[in-house]
Amino acid sequence: MSYPKELWEDTQLTQKAYPIQIFPNRARNIKEGDCILYLHWHVHLELIIVRKGQAVIHIDSRPIEVTAGDVLLVPGGSLHVGYSQSDEDLEMDCIVFNPALFNEWMNDPTHVQLLSMYLEGKAQFPLLISQFEEWDSQYKIELDEITKEFLNKEIGYQLIVKAKLYAWLVKLARYYSKLQPVAIEREPYFANRDHFKQLIDWVKEHYTEKLSVKQAAMRVGLDQFYFCKQFKKLTGRTFIEYVNVCRVSEAERLLLSSQATIGEIATQVGCENANYFTKLYKQYKGITPSDVRRHHLGDN
Repeated sequence: MSYPKELWEDTQLTQKAYPIQIFPNRARNIKEGDCILYLHWHVHLELIIVRKGQAVIHIDSRPIEVTAGDVLLVPGGSLHVGYSQSDEDLEMDCIVFNPALFNEWMNDPTHVQLLSMYLEGKAQFPLLISQFEEWDSQYKIELDEITKEFLNKEIGYQLIVKAKLYAWLVKLARYYSKLQPVAIEREPYFANRDHFKQLIDWVKEHYTEKLSVKQAAMRVGLDQFYFCKQFKKLTGRTFIEYVNVCRVSEAERLLLSSQATIGEIATQVGCENANYFTKLYKQYKGITPSDVRRHHLGDN
């Protein structure tokens, strides 16, 4: 199982004139509790379309259970992470876009009145878009059309994707404005969010080292007890579990893409010996590293 690197880092949208990207996320051979979306954040907005399977997505510490057909809209700057809730394969398409995609409308009075507040983070839609009573197949069909157009990349696809996504957002804002006529300035979901973003970057750079809860708590300026509660609330996992997930996921990449021995991989991901590494890997993946490599070589 692999995950797009772009979803782990502060996502880069390659076309400056059209700051939008779609990342298909296909998690195969997983078990309940596996991480299917790494803890990360980016300044862009993100639509997560669940195609298959069941998961729980934590957005700024709010756990949201989703299943096939559900759609989430993640606000820019929000920390989010996801875990499988079943042993079946999970498929999601993640539409990541920057509000600058619609800059040509920024001085339009109707745009300012209806939509800009959501794009700029001054107000927010419910995170689970598909919870609306009026949510129907048409909204889903339109998102499917946007995804198909983007992935096929026929001539002029950028214009169609931009126009369709803008129309979709306008219709969403129109509907939601009837439910909540007055836009409300949103408060941060998570008071220490910026500190935890810095912690994520630190873990990404240092997960091969010995990391302690004490070190992590000091980096975000919290006592260890409160830090543990906050981190578990944010990610659904303890800090040590999160570090182990980072190690195991990097180990999986190395097992499938390098010629390094299992002992060498154990050392590279911060495990002191191969036996401990094997136990840790099996704990999180349900299979030993040697079996992963054997199956991979057999497939090739």
